[in-house]
Amino acid sequence: MTPTDGPITPGEQYNPPLQVVRLVATRVRDPERGPQISMRPDDASLRMLTDGELVWVITPRRQQLAALQIDDSLPRGAVVLRDVVGASPSEIVHVTKVDTDTRRRSDLA
Repeated sequence: MTPTDGPITPGEQYNPPLQVVRLVATRVRDPERGPQISMRPDDASLRMLTDGELVWVITPRRQQLAALQIDDSLPRGAVVLRDVVGASPSEIVHVTKVDTDTRRRSDLA
């Protein structure tokens, strides 16, 4: 959505892009591993996300679920990704809340 598209209508959400400033790849024996995204508290609150919540990380090549970690030390609009496949440094990503309330067509059959 661009500024010329008009106001946000119900059902849409404002989701500005975020830039990957660092990628972390873990090893099998690391105590903490698995998909995770770190972002500033104000970037998280803009998207109505809380610390520890499961979120969708949407990259140009794919989307993946990851746990959210709040990190005050990051600059605004920056994220750190851990074990997120298909992401590259300085890439633009979007993060959205997992929608568990909307039923999919496959759930209705």
